[in-house]
Amino acid sequence: MFLTVKGLSKSFDDQEVLKHIDLEIEKGNILTIIGPSGSGKTTLLRCLNALEMPNKGLFTFSDGLEIDFEKMPKKNELTKFRLKSGMVFQSYNLFPHKTALENVTEGPLIVQKREKQAVFKLAESLLDKVGLLDKKYLYPHQLSGGQQQRVGIARALAIEPELMLFDEPTSALDPELVGEVLKVIKDLANEGWTMAIVTHELKFAEQVSDRVLFMDNGYIVEQGPPAQVLKDPKEERTRQFIQRIMNPE
Repeated sequence: MFLTVKGLSKSFDDQEVLKHIDLEIEKGNILTIIGPSGSGKTTLLRCLNALEMPNKGLFTFSDGLEIDFEKMPKKNELTKFRLKSGMVFQSYNLFPHKTALENVTEGPLIVQKREKQAVFKLAESLLDKVGLLDKKYLYPHQLSGGQQQRVGIARALAIEPELMLFDEPTSALDPELVGEVLKVIKDLANEGWTMAIVTHELKFAEQVSDRVLFMDNGYIVEQGPPAQVLKDPKEERTRQFIQRIMNPE
């Protein structure tokens, strides 16, 4: 097991957004997280990277790193925790004043203090992987939404994380650009990356997932293999959600 999470809770002021979440992520597996708006999906994902600090929760990694958020984690523990994952955001979050190449090299150079020549070689190979090597000197405003998101994926890969986190990576895209981003994610899945993906693309979730997790009102309502959760859900709330997504009025 790559990561085990026990008792994850998160509140904003007096609103409890995540309510005692337990989950496991296996190495090389893809977990997709689905559910209605406001169910806690994105907050859960951000807690997996400590972009949002959990109020409670014991995180145990396969290499022995263990962080209990009920206690105050040490700074070096949080740094190790955050470097285990790379985040791809819904709204790209690229630096507007930096080229595609500079966006990809930023983390390894500035945060990880890695050797410049090796970082630029890696960045070029990652831009090539996502089909954008010929765009390496362009700025975000010169790229389409799909291209910006693919730069975002290359940027997350550049820190060489063990876990890739995707927060609704296609929701800000025009429909004709969705496919190019999903293809890159499918390619990563085929390479054996460990991933957690918040998505509303249920057909995509069915194709790539090892496990699907359905959330509602801060709880995990149901989880299991995609064939079970998406095609034959046990819980009525899951069934209602999937029917509404698949058959919008």
